[in-house]
Amino acid sequence: MSAYTKEKIMEIVKEKDVRFIRLQFTDIFGTPKNVAITVSQLERALQNQCMFDGSSIEGFVRIDESDMYLHPDLDTFVLYPWHKHRGGIARIICDVFKPDGAPFEGDPRYILKRSLAEAQEMGFTFNVGPECEFFLFNNDEYGHPTTQTYDTAGYFDLGPVDVGESVRRDICLNLEEMGFEIEASHHECATAQHEIDFKYSEALHSADNIVTFKMAVKSIAFSHGMSATFMPKPIFGIAGSGMHINMSLMKDGKNAFCDPESKDGLSAIAHSFIAGVMRHIKGICALTNPLVNSYKRLVPGFEAPCYIAWTSANRSALIRVPTARGNGTRIELRNPDPSCNPYLTFALLLSAGLEGIRETLAPPAPVQTNIYDLSKKELDQLGIESLPDSLQAAVGEMKRDPFVRRVLGDHVYNKYVEAKEDEWKRFSTTVTQWETNEYLGKY
Repeated sequence: MSAYTKEKIMEIVKEKDVRFIRLQFTDIFGTPKNVAITVSQLERALQNQCMFDGSSIEGFVRIDESDMYLHPDLDTFVLYPWHKHRGGIARIICDVFKPDGAPFEGDPRYILKRSLAEAQEMGFTFNVGPECEFFLFNNDEYGHPTTQTYDTAGYFDLGPVDVGESVRRDICLNLEEMGFEIEASHHECATAQHEIDFKYSEALHSADNIVTFKMAVKSIAFSHGMSATFMPKPIFGIAGSGMHINMSLMKDGKNAFCDPESKDGLSAIAHSFIAGVMRHIKGICALTNPLVNSYKRLVPGFEAPCYIAWTSANRSALIRVPTARGNGTRIELRNPDPSCNPYLTFALLLSAGLEGIRETLAPPAPVQTNIYDLSKKELDQLGIESLPDSLQAAVGEMKRDPFVRRVLGDHVYNKYVEAKEDEWKRFSTTVTQWETNEYLGKY
């Protein structure tokens, strides 16, 4: 049953003196977009009558088929706590529909819903808990972001060396006002790097939460005169920002990944889910790690995985199984970063895991040693393959795996490949500061 009705939303808007409502959706890259309306248009919006020009959104549609309708998901209605001056601002996340009433095949939320329906047909509910890392940097005199910081803190340090502590606290308090259950927040290992973890939830809600989280972090940091970035690797030589994804399946009210009678406490379903993800992770990598910059994080030495293996013992493998069992049984995928589109990422990971379950796939033996210490020969002997080492290689793997096209659909698949190939071309033809430093005086 929905937490909100149209009448309840109208009542809250009047009671809280809300002046603007943002009808939010995302493009295929996970960038939030919105149509802002005044209260006078809210009733019309709640009747699914608000339109926007889809041809203006990258990766959506051509100009001759541009009309799109926004259908608000009433359960996503929330007030922005940091917007109280001259009336409040509320947000409702919307699904995108075509004029004929059919869901728009380029809507990332629709694609995730399609994978969730596949899981439901098999009797499963998919729960996801993200671990989002980000950097807080100083702004310059014009208010533009820099990579400078006064922060001198390290992993789990307290103030005053952690100058971002007050910002992080403000973020947590605002998120709690919005209904988030914050489980932990702390300084990460790199200078100016932070992590805030919120409670797992059903995958669609979790994806909505990630988009909301990123927007809230950026907005609140800006109010403190700082900039927050979810860029995976903003500074050379220190750890980058990941978004580890903890996943579990529920069936008949029980954790389907748990089997107390098995040697490792994992069920056959969990093993097959792991095997399915490992089978397709190369093709999925262009979605979990979507930027040129993403692959500068996936290098040895910074606890970011480079190798396709699973383990319960260390953090060098792609998939780690935390020690918790019972309802806490889950698998942790460690390669994704927070620049990814959570809707498309979750859809692909779930569908890969479900394929593993349907085909009763078995994963290779877990690797309990530090994979970074293994030689090339040892990796080959163990059959451990590497993740793609660049966006170009990842897109190539995506094009080789028909599974990715099947889950995304032709529209998003073609638009995404086209955009990422263009991104790589622009990067590969750009003359960088490294090149001028390395070559200008030599040649």
